[in-house]
Amino acid sequence: MIKAVRGKSPIIGEDCFIAENATIVGEVSMGKQCSVWFNAVLRGDVHYIKMGDKVNVQDGAVIHCTYKKSPTIIGDNVSIGHNAIIHGCTVKDNVLVGMGSIIMDDCIVESNSIIAAGAVLTKGTHVPSGSIFAGMPAKKIKDISPELSSGEINRIAEAYIMYAGWFKEEDK
Repeated sequence: MIKAVRGKSPIIGEDCFIAENATIVGEVSMGKQCSVWFNAVLRGDVHYIKMGDKVNVQDGAVIHCTYKKSPTIIGDNVSIGHNAIIHGCTVKDNVLVGMGSIIMDDCIVESNSIIAAGAVLTKGTHVPSGSIFAGMPAKKIKDISPELSSGEINRIAEAYIMYAGWFKEEDK
């Protein structure tokens, strides 16, 4: 479902894949080659959501904001894992957000970082560039090696562009 709310409609970039049962409402904009997967919800009803290029929002993930206070801004080449919750925060470029993780209001996840599966970033947490955060509440557990950055962050982002292509082919 793609729906306008309060006079604002989603803007979907070129070459994107949106699953039939994904929900995108209100002031949501996404760049090129993004994908929003089955049962994912992007609610730009209370503030805006801005996504860059090559962002994949996997099955069951929820992206929302805080009314008149905290928008959600997502950079380029970001993978948001299954059932993650991204709420009123900033996630910069080349980030992997693990399955089931939660990133709360006013958090900033700097570029080239990984949020481990199941991690909970409490309000206002700052994740330095090149870090891996894990736990509840999430804390830095180590720095990212260049191999991990290219081997996981880029591999997953590129894989989701390929997966989306399979569905686009079926729709032709």
